[in-house]
Amino acid sequence: MEIRQLRYFISVAEHLNFTQAAKKLFVAQPAISQQIASLEKKMGLKLFERDKHSVRLTHAGKVFLDDAIELLEKTEESINRAKKAAVGEIGHLSIGFLYAPVKNFLPSFIKSFREKYPSVQISMNHYQTAEVIEKLTNNDVDIAFIMSFKPEDRAEWEYHSLFSQPYCVFIDQHHPLAKKQSISIKELTNEPIVMLDRKESPHGYDHLITLFASHGSLPNISMHTERIETVLMLVESGLGVAILPKHLHVYANPSIRCIEIMDWKHTVDIGVAWKKENANPSIALFLNELEMKHFPQYNKIV
Repeated sequence: MEIRQLRYFISVAEHLNFTQAAKKLFVAQPAISQQIASLEKKMGLKLFERDKHSVRLTHAGKVFLDDAIELLEKTEESINRAKKAAVGEIGHLSIGFLYAPVKNFLPSFIKSFREKYPSVQISMNHYQTAEVIEKLTNNDVDIAFIMSFKPEDRAEWEYHSLFSQPYCVFIDQHHPLAKKQSISIKELTNEPIVMLDRKESPHGYDHLITLFASHGSLPNISMHTERIETVLMLVESGLGVAILPKHLHVYANPSIRCIEIMDWKHTVDIGVAWKKENANPSIALFLNELEMKHFPQYNKIV
């Protein structure tokens, strides 16, 4: 049984006239007659009683009409769903993110995206720096919002920078330098510096060492820790200062000041990354919506 035959049968049943049904469907009348005859032969019964003057549904035809309408509607719905799935409008996206960089835009964006594409199911998880990179590498997430220092080192990724953040000195309010409006690298030469452990962010760690070296010094690293919250707690305890991207101030208590670094133009990129090999069509949908809603100044992401 063909979908075409169902359409022809329903149209004839509605009009009880082969000529009118043909006009409605923009096909020749003989084509409809042939397909109805073929359908009746396959089913082994008569759907219409017809003579030179009238066309009537048989009892079997009346029963079949309701089922044919339902079957056609379900078939068309299935085709429509398949088309939506092909372009990513039906599916699932797993998103991993670093909390601080995206907290000001991601929740509202996800809400608007879900309103527009309610059939795309979204799961979201907050990770530490090393975790989110691992999750993306292992295909545990489709999309990752990350801090990037050398995205070009990962040839298997696609990456798009969204915005940049400056580095600042995070310092306890009682520190002698805390009242300054800006601090030079020279003033930090002998200051104990608390760092996020290198295994948590190898590129970030090495990047910061390189930046210090480019200004003629190396950081006086006093402690390492695995979590950014611990870094800030150590700073608040007066055990050192930290050089961090500015957006991380959302983790800090009011007793910590975030001070600009004098003559320091270096920034860190906040971006979105995904695997080139990932064929999930909802990724392109998500990224293009992200560009249009929040970052229209950039070219299309995909």
